Amino acid sequence: MQYGVIMAGGAGTRLWPLSRGNRPKQLLPLVEGKSLLQLSFERLRGILPAQQIYVCTGAAFGQQVMENLPELPRENLLGEPMGRDTANAVGFSAEVLRQRDPDAVFAVVTADHVITPVEKFQAALRTAFEVVGTHANALVTFGIIPTYGHTGLGYIHRGEALQLGSGAGNAYRVQAFREKPDKATADRYVESGRYYWNSGMFVWRADTVLRELSTHLPAAAQGLASIGSNWNTPKRESTLQETYPNLPKISIDYAVMEPASQAKGKSLVAVVEMPVQWLDVGSWPALAETLHSDEHNNASDCKACVFLDSDDNVIISEDPDHLISTIGLSDMIVVHTKDATLICPRGEAQRVKELVNRVKEKFPGRYM
Repeated sequence: MQYGVIMAGGAGTRLWPLSRGNRPKQLLPLVEGKSLLQLSFERLRGILPAQQIYVCTGAAFGQQVMENLPELPRENLLGEPMGRDTANAVGFSAEVLRQRDPDAVFAVVTADHVITPVEKFQAALRTAFEVVGTHANALVTFGIIPTYGHTGLGYIHRGEALQLGSGAGNAYRVQAFREKPDKATADRYVESGRYYWNSGMFVWRADTVLRELSTHLPAAAQGLASIGSNWNTPKRESTLQETYPNLPKISIDYAVMEPASQAKGKSLVAVVEMPVQWLDVGSWPALAETLHSDEHNNASDCKACVFLDSDDNVIISEDPDHLISTIGLSDMIVVHTKDATLICPRGEAQRVKELVNRVKEKFPGRYM
């Protein structure tokens, strides 16, 4: 049977002060009154029933996730005691799914992207499920068609096309994964037409990805197997709490996908082209692309804003009674919450994470 697993464990520190430790970005109503998690769930609901959708998140966010997704069955909420990166989140989900269904095939999707049009996302997902149905040993990822030479993303170099019964022509063997390139290299990738942005989303059989984890990351695989074997017993919670925090912290890309693509395992590594608009809402300028902008390109999400001779700003407030007004302001970010306000140039937005670390040092336990 086919399943979907939404990875929803990120902290979203670059969206501070709106995103906090107890209120991460994927649970905030950031896009037209909906959370990124809700949008991700809706995309999957187009092809899967709610009973076949799982959410893997921090255990501390469990109640908020259920409030965000009232359709989600409580038993489909997988709470990590602590974040141990995506290799363990994937392995944890695979072990639980394998207990439910030994033949489980599941998609791993993100909860921090805006993806449009949804129909093309769903079509790519169906193609990936077909690849796995045809090749049981397949590890399938999705490649976003690049629109420019982005230097902050990894790339996938596609190889020969895969023949599918449906005639879908957008599935390929992966020739190689490439690290974040310099600008000249990124431009060359785009011009070639044979490289994709790495989406960080996947489809595979649960037993296949667990086999690859046992090959490439045996220490984690052993601990995850213990969690899985005790999942339907009274020892579930104690095993999870004792084992999970000690798993080696590493991404699924480094742990499995890269070595498997180098023929170091037993899997076929494939990429399915996903021709969508794909926005990683990981910073204030990125979020601004989802907001209403006035004739001076001021992107705002506030009930009371007044701009005078101001342009190209990002202005956000969660207090409907608080007026934000500007004079002669350009290329700035202003984010107002009840206990913290951020003001910085748009060009310095990537340093918000650095700022958060400084706030933690000066005010431990507050504003986080």
